[in-house]
Amino acid sequence: MANDYNNAHAHDYDVQYMERTRNYYRAQGYSADYQWAHNKDTPFQPLNRRLCDSKVAIISTSMPDTKLGREQRAVYSTPIDPIPASAYTAELSWHHSVTHTDDVGSFLPIAALKKLSASGVIGSIASSFFSLPTEYSQRNTLNKDGPDILKRCQSENVDIAILVPL
Repeated sequence: MANDYNNAHAHDYDVQYMERTRNYYRAQGYSADYQWAHNKDTPFQPLNRRLCDSKVAIISTSMPDTKLGREQRAVYSTPIDPIPASAYTAELSWHHSVTHTDDVGSFLPIAALKKLSASGVIGSIASSFFSLPTEYSQRNTLNKDGPDILKRCQSENVDIAILVPL
């Protein structure tokens, strides 16, 4: 039975992401293959305060489920109150045939963070979560979107960012 399932859904498991991306860029007329991001040094920092004293933010590749969020992939700040009932994820590359994004808490863990804050595990939560578009341009991420997200986190005095890509 499992073998029948695997044979029937082989296309779900045999996607070679890097090769598919190379072929996509070649089809777009680019003469050089996409250069995957590589950092010699891990761009993370140790916590400079205790977790119970830290402010936490969520950074997601989901977009606000608004007309603008559906039409324009950009950096957004969205209030965590009230917790959004949905987020726009339709154009993202999550595995649509084996999962869904109907449970917003699975990729925007706002309710879970509120419980952790109430119990003293974390200090507080940023008043907004941040949307960061999935971008194939490392230059755009490093020079535009990344600094924009950093400025938004700094304006809310965020100590820790939870990255939730879809």
